[in-house]
This record gives sequence, structure tokens and C-alpha cells, in this order.
Amino acid sequence: MKKTLSMLAVAAVISAATPAFASEAEVPPHQKWPHQGVFGTYDKAALQRGFQVYKEVCAACHSMKLLSYRDLTQLGYTPEQVKTVAAEYQIPDGPNDEGEMFERPGRPADRFHSPFPNDKAARAANGGALPPDMSLLSKAREHGDDYIYSILTGYEEKPAGFDLMPGLNYNKYFAGHQIAMAKPLNEGQVTYTDGTANTLEQQARDVTQFLAWASEPHMEQRKGMGLKVMIFMLAFCGIMVAAKRKLWADIH
Repeated sequence: MKKTLSMLAVAAVISAATPAFASEAEVPPHQKWPHQGVFGTYDKAALQRGFQVYKEVCAACHSMKLLSYRDLTQLGYTPEQVKTVAAEYQIPDGPNDEGEMFERPGRPADRFHSPFPNDKAARAANGGALPPDMSLLSKAREHGDDYIYSILTGYEEKPAGFDLMPGLNYNKYFAGHQIAMAKPLNEGQVTYTDGTANTLEQQARDVTQFLAWASEPHMEQRKGMGLKVMIFMLAFCGIMVAAKRKLWADIH
């Protein structure tokens, strides 16, 4: 009993002394996304723009190890376009006949090229911080898409009196408001090939939708199958009710 009370006292002291970092960050405002809801679908044009933002900005630090280049056909790219995108990267391969590793142009079947060979190299290049893999980022963060969008648009000058640690950046939606990642997006940073206005908010929305697709590329098929199952169950229920009434009609 004394041991239990002692442990509870220690836990209470630690809890009181630990800053409530999660509560310090503002709750991300809810955004409307075309892929949310029972009948939601992905906006293919937005996904292609989002991939462009990832490719030109995010891919310099963040990997997407669970995606292959051939998955881009789901975004509306042709097989030839996918081959062109994949060939832009040098992929480690081997060993060859001499037992040595080598690099070759990427192929559609290859996983997305990672910016760093391993986590230690990634930390060394980012001041000790490990840029998270973005394959499942939309599912891994509380508030999901709203959180990603808010982080990308939440960079501000630190308030007066705020003690910002050296090398960190102020973000009102990040826990503790201090984030190692420098502001990644700016007005007009990415020039869209389809002529869409490249505001900061537009770039953030597009790459957020791309990351949502990356986290669940088969969402539309899943929703379509679910709808078919519901229709089948309703029809089956109707048939069973009609059969029951027919069989018991004479008894009643």
C-alpha cells in the first residue's frame, strides 16, 4: 500500500512539472476535403498538384517508402509519364557480377527514392531531427489532414516574450509551438503546370490531399465496395421480409 501511494505521489509530481505541450498548440481548424464522407472521392487534379509539391519541396527531406512510382497511375498519369518520373532518380541496386553495388535509373516498380540512405544520415543532415516518412502521415497524426494543412500554414513570428530555442521555428499548431522544420512552403514557390494559382494555402491543400491519398490509395474502391454491400444487404432484407410474410400469411 505504501509503495502504491509513493508511486502515485511521484506520478503526480512529474505530471505537475511536465509542460502540457499537447494542450499548448491550437486545435487545427476543420477544413472541407473532397475525399471525406461516405461518398467522398479524390480530386485527381489536386492530387497531381500535390505530388508536384511533394516532388519539388518535401522530397528533399521526407521519404515515402511505401509508395511505388507505378502507383502514380491512380492519380491519372499515363504509364509513359510514370516511366519518365521514375527515370529521374538513381536507385541503388546490385550486387552486379563483380559483387559491387551500383545505381541505375528508376523504374515504375521501384519504391519512391529516399533523400537519405538511412535514419542516421537523415538526422545528421537535419540537426538531429528525423524527418518523418510521409507514407502514412495523414493517418498517423491526430486531426489527420487538418493537422498537416495547419502545420504547413501555421508558421508565424514568435510572440513577444516567447522563449524560442535556437534552430527552431515558431508554429502555432505544433505541440509546444517549436518545430525543427523550417517553413517549407511560401507564396508562389511551386509553379503549377495546370496554371492553378500557387498561393501558400493552395499548395498546402494540394500536398495535404496527396498525402491523404498516399495513406489510403484504395479508399475509393473501399467506399464503392461498402456501398455495394449496403445495397445488397437492403435488397436481401427486403426479400427476407417478403418471404416471411408469404410463408406466414395463412397462419395469421
